[in-house]
Amino acid sequence: MPVSKNPTGVETTVRDTLAQLESLDSASVRAQNRKSGAGDNQFGVQLGAIRKVAAKIKPDNELAAALWATGIADAQFLATLLIKPKTLSAEAVDGMVRSTAFVRVADWLNSYVVAKYPGAESLREGWMAADDPWAARSGWDLTARRVAKDSDGLDLPGLLNRLESEMAGAPPEVQWTMNNTLAEIGIHFPEHRGRALAIGEKLGIYRDYPVSKGCTSPFAPIWINEIVRRQTTTHE
Repeated sequence: MPVSKNPTGVETTVRDTLAQLESLDSASVRAQNRKSGAGDNQFGVQLGAIRKVAAKIKPDNELAAALWATGIADAQFLATLLIKPKTLSAEAVDGMVRSTAFVRVADWLNSYVVAKYPGAESLREGWMAADDPWAARSGWDLTARRVAKDSDGLDLPGLLNRLESEMAGAPPEVQWTMNNTLAEIGIHFPEHRGRALAIGEKLGIYRDYPVSKGCTSPFAPIWINEIVRRQTTTHE
């Protein structure tokens, strides 16, 4: 993202914004974030409160860049809501993706910035093969979205081949969005559902994942079958 022409003004705004975020800190949120991998570089602000802060600030790439650069999780959450994705360069998007350090921030970045960036498709395949786990996570996230919404041009059997051979050895950050891709293929494409289910059973990833009451397991066979069941029930 572009460097501010008025660094002193931006620095003042960043300080004020960080102070506002810090005033909203929550020990329980901090503990939950830490459990999820955020470490100590955070205030522990509820996501709903961050959305309210963002609603009072106009979209601003310079401020967003400065907030992102702090490395503070709460500031990075806020930054994803202030960025104007259509104005970014591919280099800026790639740099943000690779500088992520917390899965929840990565998910917000993917949803609010990467998925809305007009050139995302030009980055997707390169990211999928990247050694950097955050880039790979974003690449497979984009692929899962395409499978669900715009699969034209995708080699679904080829994706299943890659998932079967690569997912078990992938870093945890990448496994999550690879698993999303596997589930989306099984859910949306009956002709590939059997193989998607078989791959999920064979790999066993998230088979024993703890799930709250009323939530669906991320274990692909359970997830696929449950969503298909709901869709079938809805159309009956």
